[in-house]
Amino acid sequence: MASVFEFFKRGLQKTTTSLVRKVKGIFGGETTWNAESYEALEAALIGTDLGVVISGQLVAEVKDRYERGEIKTGEDIMAVAQETVLSLLATDSDTPMTVAEEGPTVIMMVGVNGSGKTTTCAKLAHYLMKQGKTVLLGAGDTFRAAGVEQLKIWGDRLDVPVVGGRQGGDAAAVAFDAVTSGSQKGIDYVIIDTAGRQHTRRDLMDELSKVQRIIGKAKPDAPHEIWLTVDSSIGTNALVQAREFGKLFPITGLILTKLDGTGKGGVVVAIKRELGYPVRFVGLGEQVDDLQPFDQESFVKALFTA
Repeated sequence: MASVFEFFKRGLQKTTTSLVRKVKGIFGGETTWNAESYEALEAALIGTDLGVVISGQLVAEVKDRYERGEIKTGEDIMAVAQETVLSLLATDSDTPMTVAEEGPTVIMMVGVNGSGKTTTCAKLAHYLMKQGKTVLLGAGDTFRAAGVEQLKIWGDRLDVPVVGGRQGGDAAAVAFDAVTSGSQKGIDYVIIDTAGRQHTRRDLMDELSKVQRIIGKAKPDAPHEIWLTVDSSIGTNALVQAREFGKLFPITGLILTKLDGTGKGGVVVAIKRELGYPVRFVGLGEQVDDLQPFDQESFVKALFTA
């Protein structure tokens, strides 16, 4: 079975390959590093969507070490980047996931249209089942055509019970029934899918708040976690999306999807550094096993290792 690092390495291949190629191009040969070199390095780092602030800090660290004679190759730069980003993230203290003391732990999944939320619900169920947990899915995406059906297909494939309603039905009622059913059946985790919502639509965000309130009526301490799925392939826009969504809804963690299909994997670092939300999982491929718990050290190592 692949290690966590190997999963990240495979998932970040596009980002890492692009960055390594650019760094070697800038700092290859026997040329003296100069202001132009550092500007090109900063542009390459920003191109991975690490963010302007973090990219600037990395370049300053590289320049300082070069001038002190401590580094002299492109490989050295990648090692410095790995060390520096890890030290930046080491100051972040992630809040542990809340687990219900009694009855099911309820996870409410939210996100914008197209972020991969429904598929992520299924992959999360699969991951939890591999940990020996029982799972029930609530198909609360009643507004999207085939949204409920998509989750039911996943439920059949994974042998996971799914509570759903009709298209256009009351998503809050589906959530209530799912939590109630999970409590009655002694299920460990209830995962509630919701319809995609644009943070710019206050009326739609209010509907999400209604789902949250109704879940609380079914189980007073729920939902225990509210996770935002974010499409990593949109790069810096993912940071904007997470920032704005969090202003309107009480997010407790992030799941970053589609990392394998982008050269902008650095956005994970930018989001985590700026917003401070715990990154719970990352999606590194299309297979059901490709949702992995976020491991900071393995992620950074994979990002900067050729």
